[in-house]
Amino acid sequence: MKLILILAFCLALTGCASFGKGVAEAVMEKQGSEDTRVCEVGGNPFDGIEPGLSNSNGKMKILMVHGVGHHVPGYSTQFLEKLAHETGLNVEARRHKEIGLTDPHDTSKNLGTLRVDRLLNEAGTKELLFYELTWSAITDPDKKILAYDTSGEYSFRRAAVNEMMKEFSNDTGPDPMIYLGDKRKDILTSFRQSFCWMVGADWENLPSGVSQSCNPLTDEAVKHLAADNLAIVSHSLGSRITIDGMQSLAQTVADKAASGHTSSIESRFVDAFRKKELLLYMLSNQLPLLQLGRTLPEVTGQEEAYCTPGGSHYQDRTLSKTALIAFSDPNDLLSYAIPEGFASDYLDSRLCIEVTNISINVADVMDLFGVGKVANPLTAHVGYDSDDRVVALIAKGIGNTKTSPLIKKRCKWTRLID
Repeated sequence: MKLILILAFCLALTGCASFGKGVAEAVMEKQGSEDTRVCEVGGNPFDGIEPGLSNSNGKMKILMVHGVGHHVPGYSTQFLEKLAHETGLNVEARRHKEIGLTDPHDTSKNLGTLRVDRLLNEAGTKELLFYELTWSAITDPDKKILAYDTSGEYSFRRAAVNEMMKEFSNDTGPDPMIYLGDKRKDILTSFRQSFCWMVGADWENLPSGVSQSCNPLTDEAVKHLAADNLAIVSHSLGSRITIDGMQSLAQTVADKAASGHTSSIESRFVDAFRKKELLLYMLSNQLPLLQLGRTLPEVTGQEEAYCTPGGSHYQDRTLSKTALIAFSDPNDLLSYAIPEGFASDYLDSRLCIEVTNISINVADVMDLFGVGKVANPLTAHVGYDSDDRVVALIAKGIGNTKTSPLIKKRCKWTRLID
């Protein structure tokens, strides 16, 4: 993260007048030129969330999981508004619902906030329930250790821009380290509780203005799980949290089945889960980086056995398919494409993961005279949820009859086969 900050600001701190002139000229030239930013998709076609919006038997539900840095409820508003515009959802519930997340086994814990919005089209034939998880409340107390560093006692010694960089670094840098410590369990519980609320209830049945744990083992939850379409949109560290959360669910299901003490409602819930397809949209994907030094899941490299009908463990899968769609800007120094074989070698086979990589420039690439081409790596890390092409791909996918004209014009798709 510090490397990103250094590179992002090094151009602004340069004192060379001629270089500054080159920057200005390049920016003016860029504003008047055609947008030629790269968008390349490699993988199977996917439909996006559009088909689920018209699901007459259930609802389209999306869970948003943020990455590093302090976030407050409502952080996803720009993304949600763009998504609503792309899908024609111009009707919104007057008030959102907000649930205080807690641990079912220790309800004194504050595990963040789940904010829920309901959107529809004018005719009422499309509907989206959007669940926004804010887990910053878990890591904020730990980051107070660094508060002295940007207090008046120290900050007055820094140049103004360096102080801004230091504040950003102190806010974002600690989160991955905290996640690797004893707060990891709380963050994963926060994710699982959010997922539970998304799966287990409809808009009318969701509480609001309370701190409450979710129980997934109800007839209502099983009914919704079977009928609804599910997707998760995550950013940077949020993608690691999402994968770890889903892998922990896979292990919990397996352990319960192995115990031989599964109740009727548990069996029905698991059976419904095994028939589901889950869409994972990972923005600024960091899975390869955040895999370093981690213990592997219990089951890897066995996709054929778990995910192919007739396979020796097909009845033990967790999901029918997990479509993992990884977005990465080549100029984002902390995001990565998912290489061939990564999912098989490092991710839980029981999730039946199918990978699509999207290489996309969300930051402008400028030709600076005398220097070469450059893109702001900070913008390349955080600009995904405001990019119209990213939103269009999430909304309507690629390689289908509903694909957005913007994607047909601006993105190159290569279908990969075995």
